[in-house]
Amino acid sequence: GVITVPDERLNRLAEIVHPGRIVPATCEIVDIAGLVKGASKGEGLGNKFLGNIRETDAIIHVLRCFDNENIVREGGAAVNPVEDKEIIDTELQLKDLETIESQLSKQQKMAAAGNKEAKVLVGVLEAYKNVLEQGRNAREVTFETKEELRAAHDLFLLTTKPVLYVCNVDEQSAKTGNDYSRQIEAIAANEGAEVLVIAAKTEEDIASLETYEDKQMFLDELGLEESGVNRLIKKAYSLLNLQTFITAGEMEVKAWTFRRGWKAPQCAGVIHTDFEKGFIRAEVIKYDDYIAYGSEAAVKEAGKMGIEGKDYVVQDGDIMHFRFNV
Repeated sequence: GVITVPDERLNRLAEIVHPGRIVPATCEIVDIAGLVKGASKGEGLGNKFLGNIRETDAIIHVLRCFDNENIVREGGAAVNPVEDKEIIDTELQLKDLETIESQLSKQQKMAAAGNKEAKVLVGVLEAYKNVLEQGRNAREVTFETKEELRAAHDLFLLTTKPVLYVCNVDEQSAKTGNDYSRQIEAIAANEGAEVLVIAAKTEEDIASLETYEDKQMFLDELGLEESGVNRLIKKAYSLLNLQTFITAGEMEVKAWTFRRGWKAPQCAGVIHTDFEKGFIRAEVIKYDDYIAYGSEAAVKEAGKMGIEGKDYVVQDGDIMHFRFNV
């Protein structure tokens, strides 16, 4: 489903601007059926499942981190999130090895014949193969040159995708986690992956409450500042290396999604391609300044509005107005 990205800044700005509407950023999260051992060889949903993963930009891997004798793990085995994670990793690694081996011998022949692109690709394929054969994920491999990075990107390997491990715990562990989730946190730290602890049953209870006040009261009782669903959406957005700039006017306060590190003309192009083509400058107000001074006019009067050119790297939460000429 397409879900909205929670952003308290939009509501704060709306209180000042009184727009006709608020338009938050969105993110698509796809629920894919579970993966079983042997999927790389076609077991369970097999290749269909792996194909679905290939189309995503990042993976949210939900792991069972709670005991409940009424919910039986496959084969009646004891709860073991580390093993569950490793089963998925192994299947994805095997599929990536299959992808690499299907290309390697052909590219080696082309490289031997003097093809420069093939030489670069062979180096990339061999680096990935070495890591995967050790039972590690391809995302652990880093490349330096533009040619290597391009070749690596075009392989669309499953284990190069960024991962967020979601530890599904019992309600008592919603705030601090438990021994199961701590095992995953230790592994994720070594991988450079993100971890989020959520009690899914508690989230279901929160979602069933009708008013914002009731939901907030429930969260307060658990000692949580915001729901796990909100934290999950924000983490997923960050995992994709995405950030938000904002436009604020009487018609609407709107969040626009851009990739971290983009410059002002690229961000202008998110609104309309003509804005990027005819970019002249960007007028930028920092969110904290807008809130502190209470209006765009007051910010200008205080000399806090920045006039930025083509090389300005847009920051998360910047309130932007683009000047362009086509």
